[in-house]
Amino acid sequence: MLKRQFLRRLGATTLAISAGSLLSACSKEGPTFRGVDISGADYARDFALTDHHGQLRRLQDFRGKVVVVFFGYTQCPDVCPTSLQELAQAKELLGKDGERLQGIFISLDPARDQPDMLKAYMANFDPSFLALRPTPEQLPALTKDFKIYYKKVDGPTPTSYTLDHSAGSYLYDTTGQLRVYARYGSGAQTLAADVRSLLQAETSARH
Repeated sequence: MLKRQFLRRLGATTLAISAGSLLSACSKEGPTFRGVDISGADYARDFALTDHHGQLRRLQDFRGKVVVVFFGYTQCPDVCPTSLQELAQAKELLGKDGERLQGIFISLDPARDQPDMLKAYMANFDPSFLALRPTPEQLPALTKDFKIYYKKVDGPTPTSYTLDHSAGSYLYDTTGQLRVYARYGSGAQTLAADVRSLLQAETSARH
């Protein structure tokens, strides 16, 4: 009698352990981010835009890299250069892994941001960063899909206008999935930490 009770308890304990192990495996946590986790977002999934070399680019071109996308314009007085400088610093902080970071700058001012100007502008930050230039016809649908706000602010002359615009960046993992929204001013270390988390998540997934 005691033996049967012992075996029943042993079986129940084994079952509980097995169930606990299964639940533990199913609830395995993914990477944590310092930016806003927007994994599974149903917007900003892709683009098809020409870069400053004249080559058509899509997100799938950068498989295996973490892609950071920022919208702005070359005559932006502060927000854009600050964001791109932080991105370049983040790449340096990543060391060798910086080779797996792809910076993408999408122009909100195609009328003034001509390819040669975009090329020279990107060279100020990192030669591997790419500037994409939508046509004026593409821009409204593109910014709507990426939930980017922008508004023209007239200046003293027709060509001296500025743009008010969204200032955050989007981070995509190595498979091209949107994962993180980095707020403006988060800093290079925060950005580098989230890029590193996405790279480590890929390594963990392979094992």
